[in-house]
Amino acid sequence: MALFNTVTIRTPESVELEFVLAGVGSRAVALILDYLGLGAGLMGLAIVYSFLLVRLMGLETVLSIPSETVQLWITAIAAVLAFALYIGYFALFETWWYGQTPGKRYAKVRVIRDDGQPERLPQATLRSLLRPIDDILFIGFFCILLSKTEKRVGDWLAGTLVVRTDSVAAGKIQVTERAQVIGKDLLALVDIARLSPDDCATIREFLQRRSAMNLKAKGLVSDQLARRLKAQLDLETLPTEMTTDTFLEALYWAYQQTS
Repeated sequence: MALFNTVTIRTPESVELEFVLAGVGSRAVALILDYLGLGAGLMGLAIVYSFLLVRLMGLETVLSIPSETVQLWITAIAAVLAFALYIGYFALFETWWYGQTPGKRYAKVRVIRDDGQPERLPQATLRSLLRPIDDILFIGFFCILLSKTEKRVGDWLAGTLVVRTDSVAAGKIQVTERAQVIGKDLLALVDIARLSPDDCATIREFLQRRSAMNLKAKGLVSDQLARRLKAQLDLETLPTEMTTDTFLEALYWAYQQTS
């Protein structure tokens, strides 16, 4: 019996990719670490709130405002900031880090969309807004445990999955010197800004996973992805002879130079 469940996703290039689901244990570790970081942020906010409250209460006679009103306004502002921090911590980290928070990065898991594409701000925000529901009475825990795709309520409504990244060797992309030279030529030939962050994330996903793919699947995905991106950039001719893998490496390198 496999230790982790898997899910198979068919890409737009009609190639099936298999992802290993994170599992409740890895997700619990990630959540605990994230809550520790979030707790530190909320504690800092509470310290600032207490300091401002004491200072403004001391200026009651100067401001000519009743202390109850001052306390009410400061408390309301602090509550809004705390809510924004709670939602923003998960939403912004998962958007900027392609589905990862500090806790998820440590636990080697990340969030992707149901179609295998990287999670973006709408999905990350919806997951964050629904997190309190999942935390109440461990609803999310039981949903993950009993669901075949290990989804909590936020995942169901946002259309996301949480998968492991350790088998992909995340972050270790080898870009050859030749690809870097071609990347410089591409920067002069086309407007790389036509590539969206999702396009770059798709290229990165392929470059990370290609070593684990069989030759047929690797060749098919590489060819279809290169054709689509070439057409998207209106690149009629290439600056030199190259393989599709080298072309994708060059595009990835060129995009990194513009971000």
